[in-house]
Amino acid sequence: MGVSLSKAAQWTTFSPDASKLKSTPTNEALLKEILTFVEQIGSQHPQEADFTFEAPLQWRTTVVTSDLKSDYHIRDSTAWSHETDSREAPPLLTPFTVRVRSLGQLSMLIQAAEDKKLEEVQACLEVGSRLFCCPSLKSDAQYDPDFMKVEMDFLQFCSEGDDRLLKSVRYTSDFEFWNGCRAPPWRQAQGEICYVVIESVDTGSLNVTCCTAGVFLNGVGGPGALFISNSRKEFILNSAAGVTLWLLLFHTYIMYIHSVTCRLRDCCSFRKTSSKATLAELSSETSSESEEEEERPEHQPESDFYLSSEFLQIKKLVKYLKKGDQKVTLLMLCCMLDLDLTQDSCNLAIRDEGGLQFLLNLLDTNEDKCKIGALKILIRMSRCVPIQRSMEDMLGVRSLVNNLDSEVTKVKALAAETIANVANFPRARRTVRQSGGIEKLIKLLDCFLKSQKKSDHLENMEAARCGALALWSCSRSTKNKKAICSAGGIPLLGCLLTSSLESMLIPVVGTLQECASEESSRITIQSKDIIKNLVKNLRSNCTDLQIQCSMALFKCAEDTETRDLVRKYKGLKPLVELLNNTNNKELLAAATGAIWKCSISIENVLIFQNDKVLESLAGLLTAQPEEVLINVAGALTEFLQVPANKAVIRKCDGIKPMIQLLLSTNQALLVNVTKAISACATDRENMKIIDELDGISLLWSLLQNPNPEVQASAAWAICPCIGNSKDAMRTVLSFQGFGRIPDLLMSTNNEVLASICAVIAKLAKYKNILATLTDLGIVSLLTKLTNTKDDRLRHHLSDAICHCCQFANNTAAFGEAGAVEPLVRYMKSEDILVRQSATMALFQLSWDPNNNLTMLSRGAVKVKSLTDEVETKQVFFCSGNMTPPFSRHGN
Repeated sequence: MGVSLSKAAQWTTFSPDASKLKSTPTNEALLKEILTFVEQIGSQHPQEADFTFEAPLQWRTTVVTSDLKSDYHIRDSTAWSHETDSREAPPLLTPFTVRVRSLGQLSMLIQAAEDKKLEEVQACLEVGSRLFCCPSLKSDAQYDPDFMKVEMDFLQFCSEGDDRLLKSVRYTSDFEFWNGCRAPPWRQAQGEICYVVIESVDTGSLNVTCCTAGVFLNGVGGPGALFISNSRKEFILNSAAGVTLWLLLFHTYIMYIHSVTCRLRDCCSFRKTSSKATLAELSSETSSESEEEEERPEHQPESDFYLSSEFLQIKKLVKYLKKGDQKVTLLMLCCMLDLDLTQDSCNLAIRDEGGLQFLLNLLDTNEDKCKIGALKILIRMSRCVPIQRSMEDMLGVRSLVNNLDSEVTKVKALAAETIANVANFPRARRTVRQSGGIEKLIKLLDCFLKSQKKSDHLENMEAARCGALALWSCSRSTKNKKAICSAGGIPLLGCLLTSSLESMLIPVVGTLQECASEESSRITIQSKDIIKNLVKNLRSNCTDLQIQCSMALFKCAEDTETRDLVRKYKGLKPLVELLNNTNNKELLAAATGAIWKCSISIENVLIFQNDKVLESLAGLLTAQPEEVLINVAGALTEFLQVPANKAVIRKCDGIKPMIQLLLSTNQALLVNVTKAISACATDRENMKIIDELDGISLLWSLLQNPNPEVQASAAWAICPCIGNSKDAMRTVLSFQGFGRIPDLLMSTNNEVLASICAVIAKLAKYKNILATLTDLGIVSLLTKLTNTKDDRLRHHLSDAICHCCQFANNTAAFGEAGAVEPLVRYMKSEDILVRQSATMALFQLSWDPNNNLTMLSRGAVKVKSLTDEVETKQVFFCSGNMTPPFSRHGN
């Protein structure tokens, strides 16, 4: 209950003399829960209900004597109960005031309140925060070493197990005197018994002194810690009930929660929220915007830091910073720049002392010198993750965006660089966009490109560099990418690619490669000669710049036009040279990714062949991170589309490591590897190696993978393996992976369905397997798919039905299940492959007379003009079966 009141209850103030509960749904639910507990305590906990308090619980009440029943003595406006405690003192009710000495009497009084029960509970709770300050509890407490040992045993019990409440409980001294005390003799004379260090889960370490008069905390300080001096006048709690140490911990925890809540409240109330950010705007953000950030636990400084001279210096600086005039403020800002702001402890201390809020407030002033000084400090502080979030909470991001309109170029540059540091999580990036920051940052780029005066050129160049850094950070969100493109940022970034400064080029290319994931941005990149400059910068000696250029080409090369431009500007050779940097995994991943996408065009593959890129890629299939392996496998898939390369991959021993990668758990890697193996398996010599390495069994096992893309790619790879395997039927029957096929035919993914239908068409060539599939209900499952509108699925589904008709009564079964009519509609498809496979399926189905009647009734004879010889031949035979109808001979 105490934890709920301290953590969940919402108070108007934390002053112990004026705490009032707010009128909120949370508080109302909490009051109802406590009311239920109090009403039932007499029946559920009778012993605890009869336990009398050391001092009465007293509050102002709305209950009058007329509300009480026969259990009370009533005289005028005063009432008292028949029951008394051990001191012969009854719970007493005087006008407007009630005093209760037990939980049982409290329950009876609450029940007498009838429709005012919640008000009584609230009034009682609102005086509860002063219970720890009762002076009458300090009178006659006397403890001895034996009692303290019992307390320690209980606390040590709480420090055991996985769900422990305390980390550890220990004495500061292992030596015990003859009288049971552990304190030095000269301290025993003062009544001290022992010293205890308690490490709690929430509040850190507590140094406790136990003495005959009670228990108190040694002097500690810092945010979230309860400061109590060593003075005997400031004991926490003294009680003859023998639970002092427990109540000490409980009280400390409540004060800790209060302090944290106060700090959060102060942080959120520094400024009023702008009305521009409406709830609709916030809720409109999609999960594609880098998803919602995961709240990381804030690393609090060590308690020793708050006792250090550095903390005292920070405290003084912030104090003078707040109270000084302009000159003093500038002086304090200079002093703060001398602090070690790379340490999180310093940054958090500045924030907790109110310095961060004051620095942000300086951004709203008209003093440019103060702004520059504050921004220089904020740039360094904003590299700390907790500070980034605090700046957003304090609406500091909006102030930074507003300073992008400053007439002083240096202020704009510093504000942009600070935004670059802060915009590392979605909420801050969203604020930048909603505050108009994207357009203002792009304006910094434009000002630099239009600057004519040499005196302003360097300042504008620095502002443009900082603006590019900020855009790079902001471009990690999908909506910001679209905003950059719609605001005309891509052409301006392209113009900056002609710069010779690496510090300028890296953020510019970084922003371009982030935006390149959007199709509209890629179109602009293709039309503005940006690819030419990206290829040029691939030859730079700066590794970071090479990484960003490779990543940009990786994303842009999704389009055919970009792949042609890379080849036109001779960008393939530099990409190949980057493969030699095997020690730099990030660069290697970017280079292999660009090669993968560029190799989608067969013309690029032919150029890569001259540089023996296939052999180099095969050598990267082992001992590389998954990011590299994914790109290498994807590139090999494209290279193996050239028939000559299938022999090359075999000669350079590239098949074995690919088979081993089938044991990976990375979904993207499995998709690319299975595609590469599928391309290899079309060669019979390669198929022998795959068979020897048990590759077919591994592919069948991937059908059990929950990822639809993996299922589909594995099924496509199985098809050539069945066709080119020396003894495919033995392999399939020994593994019995086809038992998974009926389940996959109920998938909602069309690619999975199409690939499984292709597998069925291959397996149906073997009568034993086809018989097993028929027993598994393959006819009805295939028929249920015939109403699809996906041409790729129609093609392979028709093929599967055609081959399944080869067994027993499957031809008639397909007709009875209703497969004929949809297949007739397939003949109207624009896809020639669909028409061919549908014609072949109808030809097989036409051997059943009932199917012929269905075809005739649905207009199967009225086929449009056919240009394909095979298709025409199948239609001819099918028509022959329909007029006149006759039964199929044979099976």
